[in-house]
Order: sequence, then structure tokens, then C-alpha cells
Amino acid sequence: MSRIGVADRPATDAPQPLLRERWQGHIDGKPVDLFTIANAAGMTVRATNWGAKIMQILVPDRHGRFGDVALGYDSLGDAQTGQPSMGAFIGRYANRIAAGQFCLDGQRYPLSRNDGPHHLHGGTKGSRFRVFDAEQVDGATLRLRYRYADGEEGYPGNLDSEVEYHVSAANELVISYSAQSDRSTVVNFTSHVFFNLRGDDGDILDHRLTIHADAITPVDGTMLPTGEIRPVRGTAFDFTVPMGVGTRIDEDDTQLVQADGYDINYVLRPRNEAVAAVARLADPQSGRVMDILTTAPGLQFYSGNRLSGAVPRDRGKSGRLYGRRDGLCLEPQHFPDSPNHPHFPSTLLRPGQRYTGRIVYRFGIDRAPTDRTGA
Repeated sequence: MSRIGVADRPATDAPQPLLRERWQGHIDGKPVDLFTIANAAGMTVRATNWGAKIMQILVPDRHGRFGDVALGYDSLGDAQTGQPSMGAFIGRYANRIAAGQFCLDGQRYPLSRNDGPHHLHGGTKGSRFRVFDAEQVDGATLRLRYRYADGEEGYPGNLDSEVEYHVSAANELVISYSAQSDRSTVVNFTSHVFFNLRGDDGDILDHRLTIHADAITPVDGTMLPTGEIRPVRGTAFDFTVPMGVGTRIDEDDTQLVQADGYDINYVLRPRNEAVAAVARLADPQSGRVMDILTTAPGLQFYSGNRLSGAVPRDRGKSGRLYGRRDGLCLEPQHFPDSPNHPHFPSTLLRPGQRYTGRIVYRFGIDRAPTDRTGA
């Protein structure tokens, strides 16, 4: 695997950049804008401070042609009528909390319920719908801040949060985040970018995926963890060796059937490094490879099952309709519903403590053409 440098980069063939003026406006009385960060080799990321949403990631293929590997929207208006999680930074609590409640220090905290009887991705107006304060630190770095108010969506504590997006010289999108609270609370952040390493060209079923995890946390019919830690060996969930995403996605497995594909948390193997590689995604056609590194104990793999080409929700960049499985998410995070499962890694944050984490999406090239799509 090798990297593309300035000398290798063609002068043309890059996708059209998003237009900043189409992202400027006000939501809840706060200014919204589009920000661009890039490195000297040409890797470029564009994000809006509404929901801290990443809307474009430009990286080269094996021929040096730049492609857009993130699903997203052309304008703020399109994003507002689109999928709320598309590209978003998720808080105060990523994923689901059962029955919209948890107990902490003997007190029950009822949360907003926005996924049937459950609480999902921070609630009815979680971070996906909030305007972050933005600071363009330099040409490669964007810093975003948001204060979750005490009682917002039902959570205790004023939670001051910060997320930083940085494009490194090594063609990495580095997402660093932190938070502090004045009351005991629970916190679980993640990034919800939808990836297609081929760019705007078809589904992700022949992408090859590796996940360094030997178990999953299976879910019930409402997509809530049962509490079981289930080994993946010999099942359709085994990605311990590279496997095509579509190879076993339609097997008659209850976990696959009820989600219409993959939508499951992986229990990542213990690592010695603070930030360690936990997964790899590769597209045989373009040669693009993405390594995922993180500090988190879990990885939610979602295969884009509920993308449906619906208008306006799935009308993406350049008018493309995002259909079923046209993108996938690999979301490093704590386990879903952790506050209600004491044996899961804790998401408890006490006053005086600092919650920190990092996600790295590292892009590279496999120069050898291949048509491998399965085992």
C-alpha cells in the first residue's frame, strides 16, 4: 500500500467542491457555515457546524484520481430535509438507550423517546440538530464546541463538549473529542459518516471489510442489546479475516433479518495502544483503503439498509438518490444501552473528570487491481 503525493496528483478529475454559499444561514438564531480543511497532498474534508456534519471527503484512487467517499448533501436546505445522522457527530449519547431511561446514583432519568419506545442518538434534538460554535484553527483543522444544557433531552449536567477535525499529512481524518460535566452523567460520542470508497458509483456490497473483534452484542426485535456477548466465529458476523460486505448479508440469521443487513455493535479486542487499528475497509475497484483506529471499546457496523432513494430524504450530492446499501457506517463508540448493562464498559462521567476519545479514518491505496468480492 502506498500514498499519493502532490507529484502524483492529476490536475483534473476531482469532484465538484460543495459551494460554501449554499450552506450559509441561521438555525436557532446561530450562524451556520461550511468549512474546508485539507492537506498538501490534496485530501480535502468539508463539514458544516450544523450537527458538526462531514459532507465531503476527497481522496485519490489507485490512479491518482480524486473521488468523494462520503455521502452527503449539496446544501443546508437539503441536509435539513435529509437523513439527520448523515455525516453527523453524535451526542450526548450515540446509539440507543432502552425505554428512554437510565438510573444513576439511585435516581431515574427519563429521556426523550425518538425511536419507538427508545432513545436514539441523543434524542429528539440531539447534536445532529444543534449548531456548534466553530473555529477554523488552520487550513487543516476545524474545532467545534457545543454545551449540552442540564436537563437537555433529559440528561443531567451541563456538558461542555469539543470535537476537532484534522486532516493529517498521512491522509488521515483525525477526529478528537472531549467533554466535562458539572454533574454526574453518561456520555458516548461517535462519528456517523456514511462511506462509499468507490465514490458516487453503486453500492458497497463488494467492499471488503476486516474487523478486529471476536464477538458482538446481539439485539432484540427493537434493536436493543440483550446483554449477551456472542462470539462471531462461524457466523455471518465474522469479519476477522477480509470478507465482502455482501457475501453473507442476506443469510437467514435473525440479527440480519430484523435489521435488513448489518446494524450491530462489535466488541473490539483489547489493545495495548491508546489509539489502535480496529478495522479496515477496502474497495477492490478503486483501490482505496480505509483503516479505522480508535480509543473506543466498540464499533457499530451499519450497512446502509434504510437508505431507500426517497425524496427528499435520500437526495444527495449532484441530485443522486442514495439507495439501499449505497453507503456504510463504521462508528467507533461505547456499546449501545451501556447505562442499563453494568457489565458493559462504563460511560459514566463524574464532575472533575474529562471524557476523551479519538477516531482516525486513514486513507491509502492498494495498487494491485483485483476483482475479489468474497472469501
